[in-house]
Amino acid sequence: MGTSTIILLAIFIIAVLAAVSVYNNLVKFRNRFKNAFAQIDVQLKRRYDLIPNLVKTAKGYLKHERETLEAVVNARKMAVAAEEKASGHPEDPGAMQDLVSKESQLGGALGRLLVTVERYPDLKANQNMMQLSEELSSTENKVSFARQAYNDAVMNYNNKREVFPNVILAGPMGFKEAVLFNIEDKKEREAPSVSF
Repeated sequence: MGTSTIILLAIFIIAVLAAVSVYNNLVKFRNRFKNAFAQIDVQLKRRYDLIPNLVKTAKGYLKHERETLEAVVNARKMAVAAEEKASGHPEDPGAMQDLVSKESQLGGALGRLLVTVERYPDLKANQNMMQLSEELSSTENKVSFARQAYNDAVMNYNNKREVFPNVILAGPMGFKEAVLFNIEDKKEREAPSVSF
């Protein structure tokens, strides 16, 4: 083997090792944001489980507010479906954007329900409603913290994906840009206020 062959072989080996290193780092960062999404997933499922109990408790008092209750039930159903899709593929931008949209709609419907509950003193004083509201408030806080951790992990992944030389290899290796979990409507950015 000549000197030029050895140099070419060394360059090839260095290039392969660099590509392997880039790939391994991107996998590590992608797994971090997937894990962070799993934490959101846990809290969203907890919230989805609380909502039917909240609606059931309110139903007896809110006989004339059927549209509000149905809006919450329908928004929950759509959010659950979007969450299941995103849960299977948190790296899919379309699934994440759909989840963000459905969560935004659910937040709006929950907010309207809670405003409606405020107009019914007997319902506000109901022990079961107070307990459910407290659990919902606690869960909303946990969702917010999990969302922040997820967004931090996504930012780190996207930064790692976009720096040189990773940016050259990320696309061909199948590492797509991850989507942040941001609520678009400013009114719906705030967790529903739950206070009885």
